Amino acid sequence: MTAGERQKWQPSRPPIDDTNEEDRTMLEIRNLHARVADTDTEILRGLDLTVQDGEVAAIMGPNGSGKSTLAYSIAGHPKYTVTSGSITLDGEDVLSMSVDERARAGLFLAMQYPVEVPGVTVSNFLRTAKTAIDGEAPKLRTWVKEVNDALTRQELDPDFAERSVNEGFSGGEKKRSEMAQLELLHPKVAILDETDSGLDIDALKVVSKAVNHYLEDSSRGLMLITHYTRILRYVKASQVHVFVDGRVITTGGPELGEELEATGYEKYVEAAKANA
Repeated sequence: MTAGERQKWQPSRPPIDDTNEEDRTMLEIRNLHARVADTDTEILRGLDLTVQDGEVAAIMGPNGSGKSTLAYSIAGHPKYTVTSGSITLDGEDVLSMSVDERARAGLFLAMQYPVEVPGVTVSNFLRTAKTAIDGEAPKLRTWVKEVNDALTRQELDPDFAERSVNEGFSGGEKKRSEMAQLELLHPKVAILDETDSGLDIDALKVVSKAVNHYLEDSSRGLMLITHYTRILRYVKASQVHVFVDGRVITTGGPELGEELEATGYEKYVEAAKANA
C-alpha cells in the first residue's frame, strides 16, 4: 500500500492519545457459561479469554465447539443466555448493557450469515448507526462521500449505498459491505464470525486488506473466528486459541494455526474428553 493510499484510508476520528504507556485490557471474559435460551443446553462452559489493545485473537475449533455462541453472547443475541461469568470492555460490565449499548460502547459483530433488511438502505442504516454511536449525526455533505469511498475500497459500486441492506447481495458482497461498516463505525473491538467463509481468493484479499486497515490503529482489538488458516496468511494473528466443548483448550502463536490446518482438531478433542 502506498503512502497516498494509507492517507486515503485514515479514519475520521480524533488521534489516539499514546501518552499512557500502561497496558490496557480491552475485552476480558472470565469463567463464562452460556446456554441456548429457554433450554438446558449449555454451550460455553467456563470460558476464559482476553483480547488486548492491538491484538488479533484467532479462534479456531471444530463445528459445535462454541465459537459463534461466544460471538453472539458478547453481542447480546437473545438466542443465548449467559448463566454465569463476566464480560468486560475497558472495565465496564458488558452483560449489563443492552445490545445497542454494547455497540455504542465499541463492540462490532460481523456475522457469518449477514441478514437482509428490506426497505432500509445501506446509507440510512450506516448514518443511523453512526449517529447512535457518536451522539450526533454526521454532516450529510461529507458523509455521502465517506460512504461511497468506503464502498469503493471494498470494490462495491457506490450504488450499493441506495440498496436495501444485504438484499440481493451475493455472499461476498455481504461480507465486503460489513467491512465498509467496520471502516465507518470505528469500533474498539471487532468480532468477525467466519467472515472468510464462502469468499473466493480475490474477495478474501479485499476483506483482509480492510481488516488490516482497521488494525492500523493500535488501540483496537480483533477477535477473528475461523475454521481455516487462509485468512491468517493475510491477517497476522497475535494468538491462536483452540476451542473444544465450550472452552479454550490450548493457546499458541500463528504456528498453532498451521498445525491445525495440517493435523486437524482430533488430539484436542480427545484431550478435552479425557479431562471432562
